[in-house]
Formats: sequence, C-alpha cells, structure tokens
Amino acid sequence: MKIPTLLVSAVLSAAAFAQTPCQSGRYASDVYSNVNVTSDIVYGSNLSFSGATTSLTLDFYEPAADTATARPLIIWVHGGSFQFGSKTDVDVQELSNRFAKKGYACASINYRLGFFPVDSVNAIKAVLRATQDLKASIRYFYQDRATTNMYKIDTTRIFIGGSSAGAIAALHVGYLDKDCEIADYINAANLAALGGMEGTSGNPGYSTKVAGVINLCGALGRYSWLEAGDIPLVSVHGTADGTVKYNRGVVNPGVPIMYLDGSRMLLERSCALNHPHKLYTFPGADHVPYATGTGAAAYMDTTVNFVRDFLVHQLGCTDMDLQPANPPAEMAYLYPINYCNGDPVNETCVLGLIENTKENELSLYPNPASSQVTVNCDSEGSKIISVIDVSGRTVMSQEMNEHLYVLSVRDLKKGTYFVRVLDQDTQKSMVKQLIID
Repeated sequence: MKIPTLLVSAVLSAAAFAQTPCQSGRYASDVYSNVNVTSDIVYGSNLSFSGATTSLTLDFYEPAADTATARPLIIWVHGGSFQFGSKTDVDVQELSNRFAKKGYACASINYRLGFFPVDSVNAIKAVLRATQDLKASIRYFYQDRATTNMYKIDTTRIFIGGSSAGAIAALHVGYLDKDCEIADYINAANLAALGGMEGTSGNPGYSTKVAGVINLCGALGRYSWLEAGDIPLVSVHGTADGTVKYNRGVVNPGVPIMYLDGSRMLLERSCALNHPHKLYTFPGADHVPYATGTGAAAYMDTTVNFVRDFLVHQLGCTDMDLQPANPPAEMAYLYPINYCNGDPVNETCVLGLIENTKENELSLYPNPASSQVTVNCDSEGSKIISVIDVSGRTVMSQEMNEHLYVLSVRDLKKGTYFVRVLDQDTQKSMVKQLIID
C-alpha cells in the first residue's frame, strides 16, 4: 500500500519540528506580530483567608494564527506582597505578550490574596495558598491536554515564573516538595487544614510537574530546599533590592513578614550541587526594576533576553545567547556580598552571622509554640539564650545552665523568631528558627 506523498511530507515535517523546536527562529525570536488573549478563564476555586469562596481565573496568551499543536507554556504569577496585584499587572502582561510573540503559549494567573493579621505566620500561609493555586493552574493544563486539548500545550515543557511574590510562589512550587521541610513554619494539623501541600484549588488527580522555574526578584524559604537533580532555574535580581533581598534577609514590603534566601544565595546552593541555574545580577538596582521607574524598558529587554536564552536551551535549541550572564570581573565583585564562608550546602546564616548548627546540638519543642518552648542543648557549661525577631532585635534573653530550659513565649506576638544559644566559654553560637502561633 502506497502512502500519499503529501501525507509523508506532513509526517516528516511534524517529526522535524518535534526534533528542532527552534526551526525558523521560533522560541528564539519574535516570529509572530500579533497575540490573541482569552481573558478570565476559570481554572479553579478555593476559600480565601477570610473563608470566602474565590474563583480562580487566568488570561491565556497565544500567537495569532498559530498552527502548532504542542506548544511550550509559561505560567506567569504576578507580584504584590501576597496582598495586592492582578494577572493584568503591567509586567506580567508585557512578559506574556513578549514570549507569545516568540511562539510560546502563556498564562497569567490570579491567585488568592490577603492575610491578616500581618505577621510572618499568616504570610507563610498566604505563600502556601498561592502555591496551591499555581499548582491547580498547572493541573488545569494537564487536564486539558488529556481531554479536549483546547490549548495545544506540550505538558513536558511547562515553565512557571513570576515577579516578586509571584517568583516566591513559583520557587516554592519548584523546590518545596516535602511536608517535613515546611514543618518549622506550619505544623501538620494546620497544613492539613489548609489543604496540604497540593491544595484543593481544582483539577485533582493531574500532574504538577514542570520543566523549570523563572525567578524574577524572588526568594525561597531555605536554600537547602533546592536539591541535586531538581529542575533548572533562571533568576534576575538587583543587588540593592530592599523588598526581597538579593542575598538573605527579611522580606519587607513595608512590614517585615518573612526571612528568605534570595537569588544569590540560591546560586550559591546551585553551584555547590552542580544544579543548573543561571543568574543575571542588576548591580545597584532595587526591586523589580523592569516594571516601573527610570530605565524600566532597558531592564525589561535584558530580563526577556536572559530568560529567552535559558528557555531555548531548555528546549534543546542551539541559538546563540542574546544576554550573557554578568562577566566574571563583575561577578567577582558582586558574589562576595554578604558571603557566607564555609560549606554552602549545610551552613545556616542568621541575621548576617555564620551559624553551623548540627541537628542534634540544639532542638526546640513544640515548634510552632504558643505559650512555652523547651530548649534542648547538648553542650555543657553556661549559655545565654536569646530570642531574636525577624528585624534582628533581641526580644528576650535568659541564662541557661542545664541541658533543658523551658522558655515562656506567651508574651511574644505571632510570627517568626530565631532562638540563639551562645556558649559563654567557647563563644560558639547555635541557632534554630521558632514559630509563635
């Protein structure tokens, strides 16, 4: 039986496209002039922090007149300190349009916002809600591919990313993958009440696997959550970011809410693990410089080009980079900022101090605590226990002469603190994070 020549040609063309996704410049350059946007697609639903049912929506961007049947997808998550913002924010709209013109499909999502009182415990819950909603949006496209295939997405090539709070959400979806990792922040009962790590925002039973994370001025709870073998990461960040720190520090959108590891700390972790991570540093730039202010357009061009380079390589293309990473001479200056000496995989740096605490040397229980916490320290001799808030202020200090000490914390506000035990003989410090709920 002979197969018609046209059919053979179509099959070969499809096969060639699958093997060389950047043919004819697609994904590497602007091959489309116009973008179609479908607004307010409902991808899920869940309860807000106040208990109100919230419909979760996204805007879908695709190249006009596109005939590809298996397109890579970028899901963008807006910023706004988990209190404000929208899927129509200027920066995520710009990113969605720019990448859709290159041949990508893009989705800009809304997610549940708000938390009260404004403290670190409730901020962490807000981050969890955002990650649950982002996961529901990922599942939405897996479900579509398995059913109606309306959006023509290649689910092996889904990337997630965002700005500021959106980048924080994407990083936590990408690298926070064990219940035990979040135990110091949210206990098992509260985690279950919130819907667990996966959440209940919609489209259950489908995958949340993604191919990479795009981190634009974001941070991760602990850089140790990034492990060898994890999905690739691309980051851009300004060294003078006063909201989400470039290194490690308190996220402060006006009120200090969380203590996170910024992009440079994540790069240090990646370097130690040989994990694929590209970072572009904006020397002297503040938070999300590509969104507003002087030079925003140039910052946006650099951001788009740097992310474009990362993505085309992830897609197996061989196009030359448009925006190389910072030159070695520049990074030699930038890299040591707030540098943590010692093993970059195992150390714990708290409030600018180098702390190398072994798990069996210092423990706190219960943690989270509400009225009192028992401090268990293996070392001998006289010690000083200090409780430090996220701004670096010592709010409590006591002397400890035994292995166990019961510390009353009933007068402390809810939030994240650090318990530091200083051995008065050796001057060695040990630090553990404490949550007051």
